[in-house]
Amino acid sequence: MRFVGGVGALCALAVLAWPAASGSAEMRGVTATEIRIGQTMPYSGPVSAFGALGRGEVGYFRMLNERGGINGRKVNFISLDDSYAPPKTVEQTRRLVESDEVAVIFSSIGTAHNTAIAKYLQGKNIPQLFLGSGASKFGDVTQFPQVAMGVQAPFRYEARLYARYALAKNPNARFAVIAQNDDYGRDYLAGLKDALGEKYDAVVTVATYEITDPTIDSQIVKLKASGADVFVIAATPKFAAQSIRKAFEIGWRPLTFLSNTAVWISTVMEPAGVEAGTGIISTAYVKDPDDPAWKDDPGMKDWHAFMTKYVPDGDQRDTNYVNAYNSAMAMEAVLKACGDDLSSENILKQAFAIKNLELPMLLPGIRLNTSPTDHIPVDQMQFMRFNGKSWDRFGELQTGN
Repeated sequence: MRFVGGVGALCALAVLAWPAASGSAEMRGVTATEIRIGQTMPYSGPVSAFGALGRGEVGYFRMLNERGGINGRKVNFISLDDSYAPPKTVEQTRRLVESDEVAVIFSSIGTAHNTAIAKYLQGKNIPQLFLGSGASKFGDVTQFPQVAMGVQAPFRYEARLYARYALAKNPNARFAVIAQNDDYGRDYLAGLKDALGEKYDAVVTVATYEITDPTIDSQIVKLKASGADVFVIAATPKFAAQSIRKAFEIGWRPLTFLSNTAVWISTVMEPAGVEAGTGIISTAYVKDPDDPAWKDDPGMKDWHAFMTKYVPDGDQRDTNYVNAYNSAMAMEAVLKACGDDLSSENILKQAFAIKNLELPMLLPGIRLNTSPTDHIPVDQMQFMRFNGKSWDRFGELQTGN
């Protein structure tokens, strides 16, 4: 493993010196002995908690290389810090493509960030796979023909489920939403509108925040004053924790739904105060390391062994590392299916031909499926409720499509 210093670079996983030439020279980022994969990740900045995804993926490819790589090629994985700033994402992605000559951009984080680089990557014919965003727009195959969404159901689907659940409890429910002021937050609003229809404007109050805001206390006070009895938190971890804590402090106890991007106990629920979060509902699509139901599960045992050996400093309660494991495993499956043809065209062909791929850390019954007209690998989730210590799943698998 080679650590690269300097602004913006976290690490690069390099196992062999790059040969001067090979029989695969016509395939970008590919030689006879390696394939180069790149990503950007917020290792610093307002959502640095998501950096766990990159660290988990670095560990996974290190493990893979120790086992011989993919079809005889080692993975040179280059993961660069973009501080969760779209202009920096563009800068670092250009570096990955034009200097490092990667074959694939994989699992880069952020909705606005992946939007900012999509046309550039399309122009360079670089696949953009299993990106770190659940924004439903990335499932539009006409607008994003070279994008495969991540191993998670879209945010819009998730919001539809929350609205349906709340309306089943109270058909006259009024909704308050705290949403990040970008495509991430807007996708949740779109999902609520899908479910509420023409009632949306009359029953929904929205407050937004910028990722640079130091606090969102005033927005939560405003939302409480709306009289809403349902609270939807469409926020990243820092602001999700603030939302939960402030609502509790001012005595607001609505039926609360939390984005499944912010369900981490160590970085959200504990900082917010576990008493404040008790009873909150979210959705799950992966196995939770804190759930005793998986104590003897073979997939969970393998994941813990992976974490202990390859990400020894990682918090094994943090489901971001589970997502990293799933995403890297999906990427591995696509590259294995490519055989020796690692052209962009064949990588995309295999990425959009996944059939019932079962990953050991997805919930039972959820499998990855894609096609040339369906670039959304996962569309199912299960409800879960925070009990003050961990999340309890309940009900059957749900789909929001």
